[in-house]
Amino acid sequence: MNISFTKKQEEYIAKQVASGEYQNNSEVIRDALRLHEIYREKVIADLRAEIEKGLSSGISKRSVKDIIDAKRKSKKTA
Repeated sequence: MNISFTKKQEEYIAKQVASGEYQNNSEVIRDALRLHEIYREKVIADLRAEIEKGLSSGISKRSVKDIIDAKRKSKKTA
């Protein structure tokens, strides 16, 4: 398998190995992929939970425009 990295990514990987936390580049990449998998699973689980929450909450009396306007207003006051 061939993988191309940007110069910045290569420098980061080298820095991690140089720190002594990893023995080689492959360990850095395997750890990154493991963490990416955990992150993706959490994001998907959170999205599914929010979708279920929305579906079980019933039909809203607000329109999509009302929701967007309220969100914009809350961002301005934050």
